[in-house]
Amino acid sequence: QTQLVGSGGGSVQAGGSLKLSCTASRNIFIGSCGVAWYRQAPGKKRELVSSMSNDGIKTYEDIVKGRFTISLAVATNTMYLQMNSIQTEDAGEYYCAACGDPPSFRHWGQGIQVTVSS
Repeated sequence: QTQLVGSGGGSVQAGGSLKLSCTASRNIFIGSCGVAWYRQAPGKKRELVSSMSNDGIKTYEDIVKGRFTISLAVATNTMYLQMNSIQTEDAGEYYCAACGDPPSFRHWGQGIQVTVSS
């Protein structure tokens, strides 16, 4: 059973930066494996923040365009979400997902909490 272990969350002031990571327990990123990051704010449904297809095409939610960057380091089995100029509406539980296309992925990480103070 492949595990995705997330890290990098925490509390940040608005305008600050965080870099979320998810590392897989085995190298699932070689070959065909699209990845994505989701956010779930309290009382809201889980929303797609960013995705990257297996051929490298990236998508971003409108409110994060120009501020967030999704990336993948195959050599270290790790996917990332660089979050810059963080806003209060970015707060929530972030989930990484791998090997699939939105909304269906084979592997999911545990939630990573991001708290934003104004």
